Amino acid sequence: MTQENGELDSLVRKRIRALRVAQGWSLEELASRAQVSQSTLSRIENGQRRLALDQLVTLARALDTSLDQLVETATEDVITSPTIDAAHGQMRWPLRAYPGMSVIRQRMTNPPPDSPSHMRAHPGREWLVVLSGTAILMLGNRRIRVETNQAAEFPTMLPHAIGAEGGPCEVLGIFDGDARRSHQRGDDA
Repeated sequence: MTQENGELDSLVRKRIRALRVAQGWSLEELASRAQVSQSTLSRIENGQRRLALDQLVTLARALDTSLDQLVETATEDVITSPTIDAAHGQMRWPLRAYPGMSVIRQRMTNPPPDSPSHMRAHPGREWLVVLSGTAILMLGNRRIRVETNQAAEFPTMLPHAIGAEGGPCEVLGIFDGDARRSHQRGDDA
């Protein structure tokens, strides 16, 4: 990568400096971690030295990131519109950076099922936060009350179900691919 690469070159230099500052590291500290001289690092950050691939790899490792993340450009749209499933009261957004993962917003009005036979178990993990109201999370033999602004995270191999308590509640959840697929198959359950 040479300085003629303009915008990408400038972006990478700014990222190196921003990541260093975010870690609270001085030039000397990052230079030591990357095994380059402080003067070389300063010239890299200021655009006075050519960016070499081997140095970028070393700097990425020292900054605890990947070369891909260090040089990626944001050419795709940053706004994602949801798909809406009105029948189940859900809005769903895919996470582009993590294929198979989705963010789901759901309004619930029914309490969780009384029967353990209606609880699901499947590979994956789920994370959810209650946006409004109170949710009841049935997790194995436990009945857990999750109130507004509280979050829950759990492995989905435990039988689980969720519902509202005392009126409607809205939940925002993050599902990995296994959890999302399982819930799509079991929506009618």
